[in-house]
Amino acid sequence: MPGERCFRPKCMKPAGAKGVVVTLDEFEAIRLADLEGMTHAAAARLMEVSRPTFTRILARAHTKVADGLVNIKAIRIEGGCCSIREKGRVK
Repeated sequence: MPGERCFRPKCMKPAGAKGVVVTLDEFEAIRLADLEGMTHAAAARLMEVSRPTFTRILARAHTKVADGLVNIKAIRIEGGCCSIREKGRVK
């Protein structure tokens, strides 16, 4: 689980911030591919999805994060269609 779930431009008040929502599966795809440097095939296996599905998830995530950064929007991490495992247990 990501610790901080919302990132917003410092120049905007929380009530006035337009935003984009990055789902947990998109967040995980960014973490695996961009931070951990995993190949799409390896990350897809870890997330238990096909490689083409992983690539689509990652592309959606990149588009949302780019929209947030370029257009000065808040970026929230929430929801999605996934479960979180911690040491073999599903949360």
